[in-house]
Amino acid sequence: MRGGGVAERLIEVVVPTRRVDSLAPVMDREGVLAHWRVSENDDVCVWKAVVSLGASEGVLDELEERLGGEPRFRAIVMTMEATVPAIARDAEASEPAEEAAPAARVPMRVSRAELYEDIAGAAKVDHLYVIQVALATVVAAVGLARDQPAIVIAAMVIAPLLGPNMALALGSTLGDTALIKRSIRASLVGVAIAFGLSMSLGLVSGFDPSVGEIGSRTSVGVSDIALALASGVAGALAFTSGTGAALVGVMVAIALLPPTVVAGAMVGSGRWHEAMGAGLLLGVNVVCVNLAGVVTFLLKGIQPARWWEADRSKRASRRAILIWIVLLLALAGLMVARILLFGEG
Repeated sequence: MRGGGVAERLIEVVVPTRRVDSLAPVMDREGVLAHWRVSENDDVCVWKAVVSLGASEGVLDELEERLGGEPRFRAIVMTMEATVPAIARDAEASEPAEEAAPAARVPMRVSRAELYEDIAGAAKVDHLYVIQVALATVVAAVGLARDQPAIVIAAMVIAPLLGPNMALALGSTLGDTALIKRSIRASLVGVAIAFGLSMSLGLVSGFDPSVGEIGSRTSVGVSDIALALASGVAGALAFTSGTGAALVGVMVAIALLPPTVVAGAMVGSGRWHEAMGAGLLLGVNVVCVNLAGVVTFLLKGIQPARWWEADRSKRASRRAILIWIVLLLALAGLMVARILLFGEG
């Protein structure tokens, strides 16, 4: 969990006083561990509730269903770092097995609203994003040229391409066209900056493809596909479980930025064969990361609250999975052709 907090959420609800009775059924839901009224006046009432991680999405959905039309309604979700005294969970454990079974089938993850806020913000192209991509590109290029993996990994801590790709996977899962467009734009801008900057570096200084860190990214094999798929799953799990994305972001970014830098540097150095290999690796990584991300989001039960939106998201996610699989098969064909023509992966 982000910040090392406990596995609960604190939900603060602001509701018009005349509608305060609507909160009673919500506060009685399974998974609401504690709740209390904070303040009340003639206009609004403020309640707070401690909710288990797996129940937070259901609570938010019911609140919106009951009070979403109220202009003064607002639900604010906060991560809890600790609570003293500890909240008793014995009541949850004593539930009958037949009643507890449905809740047990619900994946333990953050709410859809939290997930969307965490990921969607990373699909925004602003000056900070541009600076992050540029800095990560320069650091990665130095690490690649010096054949020093530690420097390359240091560049990946910035992880500028993680957010847009996870946003694309989430947008495809939810059928959110606006998020898909923003994430594609952010991804293209990030790749363009990294490619253009590394190409300029290749023109100025040249890059030796025999260097280990560079040469390993001028070819692609089955192990690279496995790495990219694992990276996509890891990135999606990091966001849905509420864990800090920084360390997992390193793993995901490793599969994206370095081949972009190598491809640009090889083009700048006039080494077209190696540039083609790095570009193929980048394409495989992007496809695998997004395919794994969509599948993971679906397995974690990410879907819109409203039934008509859920139906649209199912069609969108199936279409996205099909597109990514077709692209992966096409890239696999190019990999085979490269092996047959040049005798290498």
